[in-house]
Amino acid sequence: MTACSYTPEKKRLLKDFDKTVKHVRGILESRYGEDFTSIVIPEIRQEYEALIPQIPYIGNKKPFTQWLLATAQFLAMYRVLKRHGKSIEEAGRIGYETSEQMLDASPKFVLRFLGRATFSKKRLRNARTYAEESQKRKYPGDYVFKFVEGDNESFDFGIDYLECASHKFLASKDALELAPYICATDILQSERFGWGLTRTMTLAEGGEKCDFRFKKGGKTNITSTVLAKK
Repeated sequence: MTACSYTPEKKRLLKDFDKTVKHVRGILESRYGEDFTSIVIPEIRQEYEALIPQIPYIGNKKPFTQWLLATAQFLAMYRVLKRHGKSIEEAGRIGYETSEQMLDASPKFVLRFLGRATFSKKRLRNARTYAEESQKRKYPGDYVFKFVEGDNESFDFGIDYLECASHKFLASKDALELAPYICATDILQSERFGWGLTRTMTLAEGGEKCDFRFKKGGKTNITSTVLAKK
């Protein structure tokens, strides 16, 4: 990747997107039928390809880059479905269900391994370093966050996101209404990875920050206003 664009990685990004589409296709077919799905799937891929040069470069730090690229995939799907008369509620839930299917398709032992790694000493050292680096704001479209030391009781460690790359990207594309649905997927990740995530506010829903608190093996405690809608 160059220092200003993800365009050189377009071939790989489209290949990754095609893996996501396999799950999207089944969900769309179950809701709208094969004819509708056969029309919109190529349009969604084309939309994502067009978005790749517009994704703000934030370096190549995992998992931050993956989160932003996933947001671009969500956005491509939302734009196409919207053009075909579907609501934000429909598109948002389809994105959420896609994330759920992709996680459930992963072997449980892999999810457990990744979940435990979140709390490893190495990962926590990296999180502290990334937090300090983020506050230098090297990339305008990047995440900016603070590391919060755990209290050894209610949570093991925390992350306060002061700026969110996904939120900023969606704002630049006049699609902030999609952000709460993307935030809701944190529920899925917490449950599958055993994060024990508690969150009381998000930037997407008007909060001053996203206050993530992790407790290994704990209960997920996140509310989502969009998922509560019928």
